[in-house]
Amino acid sequence: MSADAEAELMSERPDPRPAMRPDDSRARAAARAQELREHGGLDNDGTDEFHIDPNAIPDGWTYEWKRHSTYGKEDPSYQVALAQQGWTAVDASKHPELMPKEGVHRTIERKGMILMERPTEIVEDAKRRDLRKARQQVQVKEDQLNSAPNGTLPRDEDSRTRARVNKSYERMEIPE
Repeated sequence: MSADAEAELMSERPDPRPAMRPDDSRARAAARAQELREHGGLDNDGTDEFHIDPNAIPDGWTYEWKRHSTYGKEDPSYQVALAQQGWTAVDASKHPELMPKEGVHRTIERKGMILMERPTEIVEDAKRRDLRKARQQVQVKEDQLNSAPNGTLPRDEDSRTRARVNKSYERMEIPE
């Protein structure tokens, strides 16, 4: 093959090395760095990864993180119980800022927890029901403490013999 033919053949072949455009690469890197800074995901020390901005929650709804899996194993009976109590998974499309851009995600999950929603009205009903149940349990125990077995002195005739239950909350020191 002549030198002219070889030179012509070489000029027709595409360069196997990708074209390096340092300006494009640097601009892309700078744009991504700015995006990361704005998102605030670079400094995770002391941040609550389960925080949901209260302003992002639609009016009339309550969000809570619920257990979805433990060590990667799901608990279907617990999921059924949550559904019976009115909890449904928050659709990831409602809060795309909480999900990675890559992939298709139906729900918002983190470390075995899933973000769920329920009408605030139902949440308040459940809180009132739980408070009423807790107070009833305390009342039952107080009644048991103040009751006396048959054939013994009644405890409610004299205030000195009546059981006293402290219902206040105090700070408790934790030993080191």
